[in-house]
Amino acid sequence: MGIYLNPSADGFASIMKTGDYVDKTGLITYMNAVLNSSRNMLCSSRPRRFGKSYAAQMLSAFYSKGADAGELFAHLRVANPPEETKEKEKELYNKYRNNCDVLFWDMAWFISNAQNIEDTILNLQRDIGKELREAFPDCVTEEVVSLPEILLTISVKTGHKFLIIIDEWDALFREAPENTELQKIYIQLLRALFKGIQVSRFLCGAYMTGILPIKKYGTQSALTDFTEFTMLEPGPLAPYVGFTEDEVKKLCTGHHMDYEEMRRWYDGYYFDEIGHVYNPNSVIKAVFCGKYSNYWTQTETYESLRIYIDLNFDGLKECLVDMLGGKRCRVDIGSFQNDMTSMKSRDDVLTLLVHLGYLGYDADNKEVYIPNEEIREEFIRAIKNGRRQELVKAIQLSDHLLKATIQKDGDTVAKLLAEAHMANTSPKFYNDEQALRSVVIMAYLSCVDDYVRFEEIASGHGYVDILFLPNRFTDKPALLIELKWDKSAEKAITQIKEKNYTQLVKKLGYDGEVLLVGINYSTKTKKHSCVIKNFR
Repeated sequence: MGIYLNPSADGFASIMKTGDYVDKTGLITYMNAVLNSSRNMLCSSRPRRFGKSYAAQMLSAFYSKGADAGELFAHLRVANPPEETKEKEKELYNKYRNNCDVLFWDMAWFISNAQNIEDTILNLQRDIGKELREAFPDCVTEEVVSLPEILLTISVKTGHKFLIIIDEWDALFREAPENTELQKIYIQLLRALFKGIQVSRFLCGAYMTGILPIKKYGTQSALTDFTEFTMLEPGPLAPYVGFTEDEVKKLCTGHHMDYEEMRRWYDGYYFDEIGHVYNPNSVIKAVFCGKYSNYWTQTETYESLRIYIDLNFDGLKECLVDMLGGKRCRVDIGSFQNDMTSMKSRDDVLTLLVHLGYLGYDADNKEVYIPNEEIREEFIRAIKNGRRQELVKAIQLSDHLLKATIQKDGDTVAKLLAEAHMANTSPKFYNDEQALRSVVIMAYLSCVDDYVRFEEIASGHGYVDILFLPNRFTDKPALLIELKWDKSAEKAITQIKEKNYTQLVKKLGYDGEVLLVGINYSTKTKKHSCVIKNFR
């Protein structure tokens, strides 16, 4: 048993003692199936606080010869496979449990303990090499300092193969983003460990965790033999990225917590393979504290988000405003170079924010969006403390607009809509009716906090332009908005009443206060007008 070679199962055991462990041992089942095959190298990238280190510690506890983890896993999925796959999975379970020579290290540990970050790779090979020499004293001389060469020499003389597990593999790229020379040295080490004819002689498998996918050089990955699973393409590892809907419902039931509120705060990520995905760290903290809150802030500073929001790429501002208003933005993920410095376009920024967990990704429609209330608060905080004053103004204007609407102050609403229209619509589209709808929706972006928005929804006698229906966690009234063009705001109110649009609100199960909001834009005067009335 060592620090890096065949460590104990203490880390995983401490996780199990929390009492709320969500069983993710299906990852071990997947790993068992690919060990000693041509698909035996996996890289799983996901945001901070999405269980990366937990997964790495679980794998180490299961495979390490320095651990005796039979009791830890006895009641979990990996030891109790379903009947249809029981025979094969049990065979692999018994074959590999605590029967592999594991090398397990955390790159962030080596970085934080190096006197100079430039010494990280040197220290890593020195410290791990020392343990290997002590464990296999007759195999390697002191003159051999290269870790891949040490492993190959041991394997040739003893027949031992190694399972390498690296947590936070990309930490060096994040902590030294401008030190390209150090990055090259690191990539050279990884290539020697995981790429080439000799690797199969000493490696039975590899598992790396990180935030970023493997760095690209041009269009090629630096380590082409790895199978990568990311927030964009999680593949068969999707169930092990975060908590699934069923897992969260079970936690809520066990702790008497409101699932719908849990969903509002921490849902929003979505994978085709499994459906909804939740931030596990935030869910567990909400369960432990018995309170829904922004736990992301406790582990992640908004400064990292603000840096990217402040970048002045074409279309980035408009996209952020759209997403704050509940909309989605198209994105091309193909140009992203899998690092934090090679930002060349709006799409690169948005793709990075998906990997960092600040945006969700809809793979079918190639769209990004702000996933939940917790992350939306982070965006608001980052914007208010950033350099993009036009975004700060948009948020402040929206807050003011919603307040004026609830107070039935039509004149103020009309004035604020004019400000929003000028800020968000170029002159050539100023007289376009669709632009009015878009500006109204964007101007009411603050409604995202307390409302569900419906657009052009059929009522039986026509189509309601915009309906903001309050969720059950707010006491704000419903807003039923009708838009007119070169007519009058009063005419809009009349249409709502004549076509009985309010019946739609009742059909949706809402029986609270409803405000009728009529908005008109005059192409002659270039002015908005607004009338707001209570429904009776």
